[in-house]
Amino acid sequence: MRKAGVLSILFLVVLLAVAVIAEAQQAKKVPRIGYLAAACPDTQSARTEAFRQGLRDLGYIEGQNIAIEYRCAEGKPDRLPDLAAELIQLKLDLIVTAGNEATQAAKNATGTIPLVTTGSDPVVSGFVANLAHPGGNITGVSIDAPGLSGKRL
Repeated sequence: MRKAGVLSILFLVVLLAVAVIAEAQQAKKVPRIGYLAAACPDTQSARTEAFRQGLRDLGYIEGQNIAIEYRCAEGKPDRLPDLAAELIQLKLDLIVTAGNEATQAAKNATGTIPLVTTGSDPVVSGFVANLAHPGGNITGVSIDAPGLSGKRL
């Protein structure tokens, strides 16, 4: 009887040790990015390749240590709200938007997931309060903000 009790305790200790080791060996979480655009990445290959190259320059390789979920409206901007909602459901770490229509759809869909946008003047477009203090969950690059062409927010 005493031997059975010792074996039971030993068995529980081994199970606990295996659980702790398994937890310690879990792979690092791979960041997940959403990419939302009115046009498909194929038609914007220079833009999407620059995006991927920028990630590679920072050490992120798509399919290895970062995952990107692409959604495009195929030139039909009325599809953007549904595509933005689809990306939100994926619980992504970040959403990159290409153009004002995609940014508006993503902004309407979430106030918590960070949005990185490329588009025209974000103040005039109503995405941020001002360039010095954008507030909210939007940041990015402005293509034609007065005096800031191509500079980060």
